[in-house]
Amino acid sequence: MAMTSVLGLFKDADSAAKAVDLAKQAGVAPSNLEVLTGSPYPEGAFGEEAPKHRLYVFPIIGAFMGFAAGSLLTVGTQVAFPLVTGGKPVLSIPPMLIVMYEGTMLGAITFTILGIVFESRLGKPGFKIYDERITEGLIGLAVTCQDTLVAKVQGALKQAGAADIILEGGKG
Repeated sequence: MAMTSVLGLFKDADSAAKAVDLAKQAGVAPSNLEVLTGSPYPEGAFGEEAPKHRLYVFPIIGAFMGFAAGSLLTVGTQVAFPLVTGGKPVLSIPPMLIVMYEGTMLGAITFTILGIVFESRLGKPGFKIYDERITEGLIGLAVTCQDTLVAKVQGALKQAGAADIILEGGKG
């Protein structure tokens, strides 16, 4: 079935929260609702589904990879060029710890930045509808639904007190 995006614009947060509830009652899946606002509201303030973040995984993977790279660098260098100095062991642990620590931190920081870019979900493919009045203070509720539900969704948005309703392609 074809999917259509509908954008409802609201003047206050209570109307937008009511619209989220009414859209869910109209048969729209919670994953197909997106609240758009220019003001910082906490996640879930409108009753929408809280996104699942896995940002903590990225620094852990990066730290392990950085530690492995630091270990490989120090051990590999000392084994490739064995310089026995005064009968000391070829693999000297204290100097190796510094390089392994730095590799761990570099990997963790690099993967954290990559994780932030990945988890920010920029360019979400399902929501292509937007109105500039959202940056002027209105709250938008973007609903992506099947064509058969468009009339129900529009009715739910009107019932919640939408100031304006826009259909995908500028119709509405």
